[in-house]
Amino acid sequence: MPKTIALVEDDLALRENYISALSKQGYEVAAYDTRPQAERAFSQKLPDLAIIDIGLQGEIDGGFALCQQLRGLSKTLPIIFFTARDNDYDTICGLRMGADDYLTKDISLPHLLARIAALFRRNDLLGEPQLAADIVQNGKLTMDAKRMTVAWDGIPVELTVTEFWMLHAIAKYAGHVKSRQQLMDESKMVVDDTTITSHIKRVRKKFVELDPSFDRIETVYGMGYRWKSQ
Repeated sequence: MPKTIALVEDDLALRENYISALSKQGYEVAAYDTRPQAERAFSQKLPDLAIIDIGLQGEIDGGFALCQQLRGLSKTLPIIFFTARDNDYDTICGLRMGADDYLTKDISLPHLLARIAALFRRNDLLGEPQLAADIVQNGKLTMDAKRMTVAWDGIPVELTVTEFWMLHAIAKYAGHVKSRQQLMDESKMVVDDTTITSHIKRVRKKFVELDPSFDRIETVYGMGYRWKSQ
C-alpha cells in the first residue's frame, strides 16, 4: 500500500510540481492550499507524512499552527517544513513546535526525496529492537542511527534529519576531523559552507540549552569539525 503524503502549499505552480514529482515516486499525495482546509482533512484521516509551508493564504505563520495541531493528533507522524524562510528563528520555532525537519525551497528534489525516505525509514524502525551496532556512545552523548534519536546525559536532543547525520559523522569518530564535504556526504545533501556552519551552530545551541558547559563540537579552522573526546 503506498505511503500517503499531505502537501500544504499555497503556491499553485509549486504545489502541482511537487504533486507530480512525489506521485512519480509512488507516493499518494493529498494537497491543500489553506490551513483550515488541511485541518479539516487531518481531523478525518491522518497522512503518513506531512510537508508544510509556513506562510499559507494570508496567514504568515499558518503552517506553525497546523504543525501544532498535527503534533497534537500524533506524536510520531513525520512533519517537514518546506519553506522559503531561511533563518534560525523560524527553524528553531518550527522544530520546537514538533517538526522533524526544516528544509528551504532552494534544495534539490533528490534532497527532499532523501529526507522523506529517511523519515519513513525511521518510523518503520521505531518498533524494532535496538542493536549495539546502531548506537554511538561517547561520554554523555548517545545516538541511535536507526531511530535517528539523540540524548545528552539521558535528555533527548531534538535535531532535524540533516543535523542528526552531520552530528553522527563527527561523533562516530571522536577526535577525527570531518571536512565539510564529508558532512555533506553523510547527510546526503549539497550546500555551501555557510549553510553547514549554520547547521553546526544550531546543533551546538541545542546542546548548550541543555548543558551550558557543553563544548564537545570543535571547529578546526580551514579543515572542518570534530567531536572532542572526554
